[in-house]
Amino acid sequence: MAVGRYTTDLEPGDVLGPLEYTMSKFVVREYCHANELHQDCYQGADPAFAPPTLVHLDKLKLYKLACPAGTGPTARIHYQYDATLHAPIPVGVKLRVSGRVTERVEKRGRTYVVMQIDLRTAADERPLVTYRDTIIVSYQAGQKEQSA
Repeated sequence: MAVGRYTTDLEPGDVLGPLEYTMSKFVVREYCHANELHQDCYQGADPAFAPPTLVHLDKLKLYKLACPAGTGPTARIHYQYDATLHAPIPVGVKLRVSGRVTERVEKRGRTYVVMQIDLRTAADERPLVTYRDTIIVSYQAGQKEQSA
């Protein structure tokens, strides 16, 4: 497990979480405002559910919990993600999120780490979002740019 280590140290099989919390109306409104999601279901007086991309914040919470030493000797670069929405993320309901590192690969001088994040309701473990996230945790410094 990566507890006490850097994000750059994550290896396949590392488990992050689970972490439980309640999705608040305030978080939904602020996140959606910042991301220009102006629909009433997100920005209205009583938002009913959160957008699936809000699970990205859950990833950051898992990193902070499991890797309190921070990103490591190089910056972590958010490279790619894929989110599958199984059901709307309800506001005011206790949620459980967990992550598992599935891959760590080297390509062209870069180290990629892939994590699968699972967001469910805490009470009945109903699946809400499956989030596959790829980050770059190291790269060769001083690589020459290809000129056109």
